[in-house]
Amino acid sequence: MPAAIMSTAVSTDPDLGGSIAHASAAATACIERAGLHPDQVDLLINVGVYRDENMAEPAMAALIQKNIGTNLDYLRSGRPTLSFDLMNGACGVLNAVQVAGAFLDTGDAEFALVVSGDAHPSGRPDPSFGYATAGAAMLLSRAAGAGTGFGRIGVAADDGDTPGVVGYLDLDAVGTRGRELVRVDRDAGYTERLVEFAAAEAARYAAEEGLDLSDTLLVASQPTPEFAAELARRLGIAAPAVVTVRDVDGDPHSSALTFAYHQAVGAGQAAAYPQALFVAAGAGLSVACSVYRGGR
Repeated sequence: MPAAIMSTAVSTDPDLGGSIAHASAAATACIERAGLHPDQVDLLINVGVYRDENMAEPAMAALIQKNIGTNLDYLRSGRPTLSFDLMNGACGVLNAVQVAGAFLDTGDAEFALVVSGDAHPSGRPDPSFGYATAGAAMLLSRAAGAGTGFGRIGVAADDGDTPGVVGYLDLDAVGTRGRELVRVDRDAGYTERLVEFAAAEAARYAAEEGLDLSDTLLVASQPTPEFAAELARRLGIAAPAVVTVRDVDGDPHSSALTFAYHQAVGAGQAAAYPQALFVAAGAGLSVACSVYRGGR
């Protein structure tokens, strides 16, 4: 059976500051919304990219697991939770859905939690950073029946000369401030290249899956506020069927898809369509697509 969404949650509290705190807050709320205990989560995948203090180790997933209290004592809970980081920018959520689906399908996991969070490494807002300080979580389980849940995950990469966006630590420039600085370079034509590539791959995916885009909700990542609208225009999807992330300052990045779907459910948009097309696009250039039908 494919993976289905049990619940979602987001975190934007400005007092939290860091990516770990936002991912942990969203994860805790997501588990509570599903009516589960944290110890029931068998798999935790963190897809956040921009980390507190530019930490490389330990895995952020392990720190998030500690914060939400998921199976920290094997002798007490009697079961382990596997947690790890999976980083692929805006496409990371769908990559994680694919991995989690394999665990759910084989019975190695009953509940899988995909979490995300990005923030400036200093823990303070930086207008030049471009990414939103936010977190999100999506709890997955096996779909209730055939034809529901996430469909095939389609992925594609552009073989162009530049990835469009590169985030890195310039060691020659940061000096002793390496824990609180990050450099993000964007090509001038990045957005135009990205929307063109994403539209072509989404159209190809929809055709291969036999989707009727006139009756499909578009859930897209948001590298710019206009991206989802332009992607929809190129796909021939009318404005009411387009989800755009609201009340967030900057690109939600690794949280964008979960954030958009969470708001679509809350606004009643998701229930108005028989299926949703998730389209993530980001640096690489890279695109990931998946259809989502029904749920549990």
